[in-house]
Amino acid sequence: MELKLNHVLESQQFKVPRIMELFERTQAMKKIVARGGTLDYQNKILASLFYAPSTRTRFSFESAMYRLGGKVLSTEHAREFSSEIKDENLEDTIRIIGNYCDAIVLRHHEAGGAARAARNSLVPIINAGDGTGGQHPTQALLDLYTIHNECQTIDGLSVAFIGALDNGRTARSLAYLLSKFDRVKLHFIAPDELQMKPDILEHLDENGISYELSNSTKGLASKVDVLYITRLDRERLISKHVDLEQYNVGASLLKKLRKDAVILHPLPRSVEISSEVDMDSRAAYFRQAQNGLYVRMALLTMLFDENN
Repeated sequence: MELKLNHVLESQQFKVPRIMELFERTQAMKKIVARGGTLDYQNKILASLFYAPSTRTRFSFESAMYRLGGKVLSTEHAREFSSEIKDENLEDTIRIIGNYCDAIVLRHHEAGGAARAARNSLVPIINAGDGTGGQHPTQALLDLYTIHNECQTIDGLSVAFIGALDNGRTARSLAYLLSKFDRVKLHFIAPDELQMKPDILEHLDENGISYELSNSTKGLASKVDVLYITRLDRERLISKHVDLEQYNVGASLLKKLRKDAVILHPLPRSVEISSEVDMDSRAAYFRQAQNGLYVRMALLTMLFDENN
């Protein structure tokens, strides 16, 4: 029996049965959106509290709340416009805002900010990304849902992460989720100084998950079912002789990729995916972004239903 879903703070808190329940609800949310939404949650208010910039995450959560019939209190520049500018701490802010709403979706500039907020909150906290090298669990859940939807399974898949992985919230969070499934194999492709950190690798070792580390994409395309591309922080590279082109997805890589492979990106992208890839049927990143609405609607309903 799974514990009540009080908050959404990190990927590790989700077990496979809960993930499958979320996916079932997500399918129902697609139908609700297709008919224009519902009024089932018209008595609920979501506070959207963003201390760090976001467009897609904030808009998808706010759209999700409106599609459920609820209301939104919103700020995208909480560091500038909240009482924090007058030295009010996060804990006090959360205590106060919790009086005005039924849930708070929080993006914070400090890793662990969402957990701090949850310890002091009267209402559910949803981590919408916290700090550098923190987590982004709702992004990981929508990524996982997209993989499941595109591949019809998660067990046994080979997934490659490409880009700046050391501090990448999305890649780190998704790696945690994938570790819950059977026979998955993970490939981490990055320049040495941007490679996945030991804490994730230790977690994979503890859970018997097979993985490989590499600083090259050579020979990769034919091995994997899913390519998960992230931005590469060029300014953080110590070596100026790294061939950055090998970390990009373009026509040459498409030719080597399996016909049923899936290309994902949490967005926004820069030069790491060529626009010519957009028309390829294997490019699922815009479908992935659309899934964010449905998954976040499903998460909100789970929180509201379990915290009445």
